[in-house]
Amino acid sequence: MESTFALLMQGFAVAGAPENLMIALIGCFLGTIVGLLPGLGPINGVAILLPIAFAMKLPPESALILLCSVYAGCEYGGRISAILLNVPGDAGAVMTTLDGYPMAKKGLAGPALSMSAMASFCGALVATVGIVLFAPLLAEWAIAFGPAEYFVLMVLALCCLGGLVGDSLPKAAIACLVGLLLSTVGIDSNSGVYRYTFDMLHLQDGIPFIVIVIGLFAVSEVMLMLQQAHSGTEPMAITGRLMFNLKEFMLAKWTMVRCSLAGFFIGVLPGAGATIASAMCYASERRMAGKDHQFGEGDVRGVAAPEAANNASANGSLVPMLTLGVPGSGTTAVMMGALTLYNITPGPTLFQDQPVIVWGLIASLFIANVMLLALNIPLIRVFVKFLSIPNWLLVPGVAAISMVGVYAVHGNTFDLVLGTLIGGAGYVLRVMNFPIAPFILGFVLGDMMEQNLRRALSISDGEIGVLFNSPIAIGLWIAAAAMLIGPRLLRVAENRRQRPATV
Repeated sequence: MESTFALLMQGFAVAGAPENLMIALIGCFLGTIVGLLPGLGPINGVAILLPIAFAMKLPPESALILLCSVYAGCEYGGRISAILLNVPGDAGAVMTTLDGYPMAKKGLAGPALSMSAMASFCGALVATVGIVLFAPLLAEWAIAFGPAEYFVLMVLALCCLGGLVGDSLPKAAIACLVGLLLSTVGIDSNSGVYRYTFDMLHLQDGIPFIVIVIGLFAVSEVMLMLQQAHSGTEPMAITGRLMFNLKEFMLAKWTMVRCSLAGFFIGVLPGAGATIASAMCYASERRMAGKDHQFGEGDVRGVAAPEAANNASANGSLVPMLTLGVPGSGTTAVMMGALTLYNITPGPTLFQDQPVIVWGLIASLFIANVMLLALNIPLIRVFVKFLSIPNWLLVPGVAAISMVGVYAVHGNTFDLVLGTLIGGAGYVLRVMNFPIAPFILGFVLGDMMEQNLRRALSISDGEIGVLFNSPIAIGLWIAAAAMLIGPRLLRVAENRRQRPATV
C-alpha cells in the first residue's frame, strides 16, 4: 500500500507540472464542448486530438493526459444536451434524458445540470480510487468473463428494461426487438452475407449509431417542438435556481454511491461499456425507490444514477487497457493506439515498465475531474440560457447541428435522408408513448450480443449448454430472471394485500 501511495505521489508530480495542468484544462474544456454536440462523443473527440497531440511532439505522458482529459470532458458534456434538448451527446447519456429533460421542462434545468455534474464527479472519483486500489485484481476477475458470460450479461441488461418503463413493458419489448433487428443490418462479419440491405450500397456497413440517435432524439424532438409551437404550448419555464438544494442532495447521495460502485465494476469488463452500466443502474434505482418516486417525470435520482454509472464505467474501462492490453471501450481502443504511436505496449508489465506514464495518467484523472466540476458548475448559468432561445431560432439550430453530426460520419446525403426518416418514425413512436430508451439499448447491444453468442457456440461446437456452464453465467441468468419476474410477483402480492377481505 505504501509503494502504491508513493507511486501515486510521483504521478501527481508528473500531472501537476504546469504544462500538464494547462494541457489537462484545455482537454477538459474541449471535451465538454465535443460531448455536448450530439453525435460526436468521446471516441471522436479523442480520435480528433490524437494526431494533433502526436504532431505537436508532446511527450507520451502529456499526450495521454490530454486524451484522458478530453475523454472525461466528453462524459461530462454528454449530459448537457440530454437535459436541455432531450438529445443525448452519446449512448451513455441516453438514460439521462429520461429524467433530465422532464426536470428541464419543469424549470429545473439548473438543478438537473448541477446534480448531473456532481454525480459525474462522484462516479469518476470512485472509479479512479478503484483503479489505484484494485486494478490488477479486477483485471484477473475480468478475464473470467468469456463470450458466454458477456452474452448473458447483455441479456441481463435488456431484462432491466422493466425498470426503465414501468407499466409499458409490451411497448418496451417491441421497441427493444426493433432495435435488435436494426442492429443486424449490413454485412454479416462471419459469413459475408448481406442482411436487410435491399441492395443499397450505403447499408452494407450497417446503420451508424449517430444516425439512429440523431433521428430518434434530435429530429423527433424538432418535430415535437414544431407541434407544440403550432398548438400554442407554452415554452419551458426557467427558475432562478441553478444549484440543487440540500434536500435533493440527501435524496440522491446514496444513489450516487451505489451507481458509482456498480458502474465501475461493469466498466472493468471489456466491451460492457457505459450504456449497460447506466441502464442497469437506472433500472435498479427505480426499483429501489418503491412507489414514492417520480422516475420518468423528473426525479433527481433519475439524473444522478445514470451519470454516476456512466462516468464510473468510463474510468473503469481504463483498467483492462492498462493491465491486460485489452481496450475496455471504443475510446480506450483509440487511446491504445496513442500508446503504440509512442512504442509503448499496454499489458501486464506496463505498471513495472512505464510507472511514470501509468501513474501520471491516473493522477491526471483526479485532477481532470476536479477541473471539470469547477468548470461545469459556473457554466450552468450559460447552459440554461439555451432554454430562453425562441423556438424560431432553436428549432433550425438543433436541426442544423444534428444534420452536421450525421453528415460527418460518412460524408453522404443518404445518412441525412435515413436520419430524417428514422426521426419521423421516432416522432410517431413518441406520440404513441413508445419508450425510446429500449430501442437504443437494443440497437447498441444487438451486435455485441450476436458476436458473443456466435463465439460461445463456436467454442462449444454448437452446444447451447455453454451458456449455462459457468457459475458466473448461472448467476447472471438468475439475476435476469429476477429482473423480469420479480416486479410482477411483487405487484401481484401488493394487489392481494390491498384487496378488501370478503366475508
